[in-house]
Amino acid sequence: MLTHDQIWGALDRLAARAGLSASGLAKKAGLDPTTFNKSKRVTVEGRPRWPSTESVAKALAATNVSIDTFVKLIEDAPHTVQSVPLLGLAQAGGGGYFTDGGFPVGKGWDEVGLPAVNDEHAYALEISGDSMKPTYRDGDVIVVSPGAQIRKGDRVVVKTKDGEVMVKELRRRTSRTLELQSLNPNHADRVLPASDVEWIARIVWASQ
Repeated sequence: MLTHDQIWGALDRLAARAGLSASGLAKKAGLDPTTFNKSKRVTVEGRPRWPSTESVAKALAATNVSIDTFVKLIEDAPHTVQSVPLLGLAQAGGGGYFTDGGFPVGKGWDEVGLPAVNDEHAYALEISGDSMKPTYRDGDVIVVSPGAQIRKGDRVVVKTKDGEVMVKELRRRTSRTLELQSLNPNHADRVLPASDVEWIARIVWASQ
């Protein structure tokens, strides 16, 4: 007998296969973006809520996956998929989502199943808009590892003390400044005083 967790887990793995978040999969399937969100998986009374047959069928069609493959996703939960906190990049500048060190905290996070990374504090950000094209596009998901070592040339997420969150490539880092190269050639590079940077973390995976 199939369980509630098995079905939803298979949908998470279906999304991960396509390089999408749960909301990204719903949008691709032409559904309300919140259809597959964690908050929709239980009723307000706390009872399990199952995805509709129609929504599953639309998700399979949108990702060009057969029902046989979906059944395999139910039966064979891969150990290489890790559930990580997910937040929209546009939300990340708000207060209450990160510690001063850049670790995810608080409420408002969703969850997404993505390839496992060697950092228990890793989290995912969903790109919004086209300001990072062609490197990242609207709806892409990036996995960020606060514990990963950062080197010149790495793609990073930076949050300033003013609440600005940006995705850039690290060009140079000194005790006084942070030199960042924009991913989109139409946007200017940035040089930030080190004192203005709240935290910086490395991007270790992207759904491209």
